[in-house]
Amino acid sequence: MKILSTTFLILCALRLQAQTALVTGKVTAEGKPVPYASVVIKGASLGGSTDAEGKFQIKNAPEGSRVLLISAIGYQKQEVKVDLKAGTNNISNIVLDGEGSQLNEVTVTGSSRAVELRRNPVSVAVMSKKMMDQNTNTNLIDAVVKGVPGVSAVTTGPNISKPFIRGLGYNRVLTLYDGLRQEGQQWGDEHGIEIDQYGIGRAEVVKGPASLIYGSDAVAGVINLIPAKPEYQDGKMSGDVALDYQGNNGLLGSSLGFSFRKTDWKYSFRATSKQAHNYTNRIDGFVYGTAYKEYNFSASARVDKPWGSSKIAATIYDNRQEIPDGSRDSLSRRFTKQVLDAGDDITNRPIVPNSRLNNYSIAALHQRIQHYRVYSTSEFKVKDGTINLMLGGQQSVRREYNHPTVTSQPGLYVVLNTLNYDLKYNLAPIHGIESTIGSNGMYQHNSSRNGTDFPIPDHQLFDAGAYLFAKRTMGKFDVSGGVRYDNRNISWNDFYVGTNPQTGFGQKVNAGTAGADLQFPAFSNRYTGISGSVGATYNINERLLLKANISRGYRAPNITEVGSNGLDPGAHIVYLGNRNFNPEFNLQQDVGVMAYLKDADISLEVFNNQIDNFIYQSRLTDANGDPVVIVPGNLTYQYQQSAARLYGGELTVNLHPTKMPWLNFNNSVALVIGLNKNQQLLDRYGDQAKYLPFIPPLHARSEIKLTAPKRMIGLNKPFFKVEADMYDAQTRFYALDDTETFAAGYTLINMAVGGTFKNKAGKGLCDLLLQAQNMFDVAYQSNLNRLKYFEYYRASPTGYTGIYNMGRNIGLKAIFYF
Repeated sequence: MKILSTTFLILCALRLQAQTALVTGKVTAEGKPVPYASVVIKGASLGGSTDAEGKFQIKNAPEGSRVLLISAIGYQKQEVKVDLKAGTNNISNIVLDGEGSQLNEVTVTGSSRAVELRRNPVSVAVMSKKMMDQNTNTNLIDAVVKGVPGVSAVTTGPNISKPFIRGLGYNRVLTLYDGLRQEGQQWGDEHGIEIDQYGIGRAEVVKGPASLIYGSDAVAGVINLIPAKPEYQDGKMSGDVALDYQGNNGLLGSSLGFSFRKTDWKYSFRATSKQAHNYTNRIDGFVYGTAYKEYNFSASARVDKPWGSSKIAATIYDNRQEIPDGSRDSLSRRFTKQVLDAGDDITNRPIVPNSRLNNYSIAALHQRIQHYRVYSTSEFKVKDGTINLMLGGQQSVRREYNHPTVTSQPGLYVVLNTLNYDLKYNLAPIHGIESTIGSNGMYQHNSSRNGTDFPIPDHQLFDAGAYLFAKRTMGKFDVSGGVRYDNRNISWNDFYVGTNPQTGFGQKVNAGTAGADLQFPAFSNRYTGISGSVGATYNINERLLLKANISRGYRAPNITEVGSNGLDPGAHIVYLGNRNFNPEFNLQQDVGVMAYLKDADISLEVFNNQIDNFIYQSRLTDANGDPVVIVPGNLTYQYQQSAARLYGGELTVNLHPTKMPWLNFNNSVALVIGLNKNQQLLDRYGDQAKYLPFIPPLHARSEIKLTAPKRMIGLNKPFFKVEADMYDAQTRFYALDDTETFAAGYTLINMAVGGTFKNKAGKGLCDLLLQAQNMFDVAYQSNLNRLKYFEYYRASPTGYTGIYNMGRNIGLKAIFYF
């Protein structure tokens, strides 16, 4: 009987084995493997996930007609019917669709861990590398402005753009590079973001207070610029070369990137060069003082192990940027240049020769911005949770050369050193609740070196905060929120300034030096704040949802707002701070409706933002209402503090009809209204002080894109697009003391054609783009263009005052892959 029983069990096992199958396959998207995708046999409770190469296998699968359900974060779900037989069943390449709809788009910004866009109650927008590559951009922030409604930029020429989110900018917008705070004298007007635009693969924008995760300086939102992820191949080197030319200012851009993988280790490197001469428009001709040369280098090494992963990376940024001041001959309106320090007469400067306007050499009066960054990120698996640690060090060196008689002597020379940390523990779900405990902060030391102008004192800053964040899905509701406490200390010692007897310029001196002036008396203060957020998403169905969120943000005053007392030569402004300022707090309500339909993506988001202790700049006037002049030829601004309110919203309608896959019709409109709640100013000056400064006008954008479904003239899916970029007149501006003036509306027409060359195996060899920005050479002045106010005369013989934005710009971009 034992022999018979054993024989029977063996036969049953053999028969059971004969009725099962092994399923193997590979999941890809856009020709690249999709790691960690879920592959499940519906109704069988069997499945697995893809590895780093996108490959999967499912053992002991039942025979017969089955359905595989494939899903991955960031891609649309797909079902594949298969007929499984005993033995190995290899499924031909499974391709997921990540284009068209943002239904399953995933973000890592504004939340404690990766989350689908549709499940996040906070307003988040995403811009991919593909979107950036299919546009001609003069700098990285302008690329984000074009792709994300509600984002604008204060500009000082084509390479200097300060990001604003829903009417708020400077230290209210926190810029991240790969999750690390970007620290580089954000208070300054006259330099941009120190990041290589060719090395960014993705931009994620949080619109609204994000202080909960990031602390002070994120009351307006966050822009996270994420480096591009190379296509690693084990044992092989791969990479790309980008070449960029723009005709208006002769921009020459080139970038080389390559990557290499050896088992668990991945390496990448990128080097970029950009240079341009002065830009031109049909009103001003060549705009003197807008040429630049920029260099970037970056490198990283990453290791992936069963315990988690770790990466170390470094970047170098070096930019020589001319300093425009807008001085002109009063009759011919040709630009003039400063040649004297003492005795300079702005109305009697020599005219800049034409030969100097369109060459690539940098003028003696310029600024040099250097930024160095080293950081590491690690993720450690702890049971069912993870611990994430980021450590970073940065140095920002800023010099402004503004002495024409001693060109090697910088007027402003400041060095900012920053140490950052970010630690968080993502706990395992408890009763369906995903929670994170975290802490982050920084230490800063800013010092003046061999300069002659000192707008801010040498100071130290220590910042630390801790937070708790949680989220849970309850049926059709996704709920998330948390609370945070922050502490910031700012301090400096007595700072004395004297006169260099040899040059006559200012210099930093000791307290006992003869003639020493105490420009910055010692100061120390501690700022604290509690911020929080709670919101929910209601999934009416798979493609229609409602969002609501309320957030309280916190921002400590920055160094210029509390400590400034001097000339910033690059901005041509004397800044005066206020030591008695309190931290800003804002309470913002967001409501949105999103529809990810078969033929369209539609979203409507509205917000209301109430700010207490809002800090802003205003021209300083005397008792008679006349402007106060402390340094001749320079404006004087004093920081103010009052209540404020901003409200508005964004509407996006992107049409991609399934019956016409070659057509995309994308439309957006954004509106922000900023109200000054300073009742004393309102009672005295009325409508002149009604609105806040730096508020963008109504902005609408429409784009029609036609993509050929087949190869044409050797190009894979060539496309043609035409875009209308429309700005309404800005009549709601801060008019007190002519701080801002009326800006007329305008419409810019942009066109582009491009496509990809691929080899027989389907691998991309080269992307080409030919684009014309401002096709009809419209003469316009953006209300956020600082050069609009660079004018020294009350009237102009031509009827045009200030400097105009860039005219027609035709560009050619090529990206070669190897």
